[in-house]
Amino acid sequence: MKRLIITIVMMFLLHANVAYAGSTGSENLKKSPSSSADECFEGFSRAMFSFNQAVDAIIFEPVAKGYRVLPMVVRNGTSNVMGNISNLLTIPNNILQGDFAEAGNTVARLAINTTVGILGFFDPAEKMGFPKKDKEDYGQTLGVWGTGSGCYFVLPILGPTTARDFAGTVINI
Repeated sequence: MKRLIITIVMMFLLHANVAYAGSTGSENLKKSPSSSADECFEGFSRAMFSFNQAVDAIIFEPVAKGYRVLPMVVRNGTSNVMGNISNLLTIPNNILQGDFAEAGNTVARLAINTTVGILGFFDPAEKMGFPKKDKEDYGQTLGVWGTGSGCYFVLPILGPTTARDFAGTVINI
């Protein structure tokens, strides 16, 4: 039983990291002819981009290759569980954005998939008429409230963001 729990936890962690894997390096930042107002930390961003490329090649790409070996049912299940967990962030953001119908849909999906769908491993809510919708976060909510995007920069491991989305990420955490 302990081994099963460890395996499931590792799959969740692997699934969360797959998004960063498989980069070919063709995304290298191009030197801009002039510094734009939105790129406040260009030197820092370039250093973090290079760091992220190295981490991707050393850690995330091998992890992703290992993850791809897992059976499709396991990969779909972990994806469903992570999506189900993300509903906990989407619900308050739907409400803060004034989208109460979407909040209701997301609450129903969370309740159904957590119970009938065995903690979200399966997605019976889709079959019951509660479609998947876009995820909402606090960065998007700040945008709906009129906050400008602010400076663009690249974070270690997390990748590119803006000042508004970084503030939203801090709130999300």
